[in-house]
Amino acid sequence: MMWTMNDYPASWKNFEELERKKAIDIGNAMLIDGYKEEDLIPIATKQAKDWYKEASKEELDELKNKKITQHKKDPSAQPELMNHDVEIFFKDDKWHVKTQGAKRADSTHETKQTALKRAKEIADNKGVKVVQHNKNE
Repeated sequence: MMWTMNDYPASWKNFEELERKKAIDIGNAMLIDGYKEEDLIPIATKQAKDWYKEASKEELDELKNKKITQHKKDPSAQPELMNHDVEIFFKDDKWHVKTQGAKRADSTHETKQTALKRAKEIADNKGVKVVQHNKNE
């Protein structure tokens, strides 16, 4: 079931109107992709809060007119990987962040510290662990 501005998770009731609309928009897109409500609510919450803090006036105006119940399935989404740990490893002179079992890395980084920061963000959203590999593994 798609969420609307009149029907959404209770945890979003105290959001500013456009912050809530962004959370609903993100959540609806994730629902279409097959994510479970209990998995996606914390992710949509964090992403909406982060987006709202940084959004420009143009982005806020664009969201005002957006139809938040119209989404297409993202063929690259992999909701089955929500419970898989996130790993960081060194390959091709870069640090890679990847969910175990995923086809490709989420991101690559020059330093292990920046890779670890990104891996922790992903792992915290999913409620899983970060698995760190050394350069020579």
